[in-house]
Amino acid sequence: MNLLFLLLWFAVCADQDARCRRVSNWLTLGGGLFALAYLLINGSSWLNAASQQAWWAVGLALLMTLPGYALNRLGAGDVKLLIAVALASDPLHILGTFIGAGVASLLWLIARQKIWPHVAQPLRRRYPNLAPETSTKQPFVPFLFLGFAATAFCLQ
Repeated sequence: MNLLFLLLWFAVCADQDARCRRVSNWLTLGGGLFALAYLLINGSSWLNAASQQAWWAVGLALLMTLPGYALNRLGAGDVKLLIAVALASDPLHILGTFIGAGVASLLWLIARQKIWPHVAQPLRRRYPNLAPETSTKQPFVPFLFLGFAATAFCLQ
């Protein structure tokens, strides 16, 4: 049940980033504060990892995202979101999420010219930031969501 809640929260964040190219602080900071409170009160993460594992996941998330943020490749929302996910999970989920997001993003960049014309019109209107003709800086949270979902599926 906890994984389902985390996936739903992540999907809302991904939807917002795909539509608006930003994720609300209410979602990222709210999710992070909730995960932090849960971790401190229960001594384990939302996905039942030991407290020490969650803190290692936070360190790993910072190590992977801060260089991208410093180089203007990742937004602050991406960093805050991954820290919230780290507080709620463990290093394997964070590593899998980041690797899966990189693979999904690369596949989208390669195939989007051929796939986008076949996407249903309502989806094209809802997610214009994923269109091939938009800027080269795609919203990243949808790909993080795909990476997390794939990782969660593999680890369950």
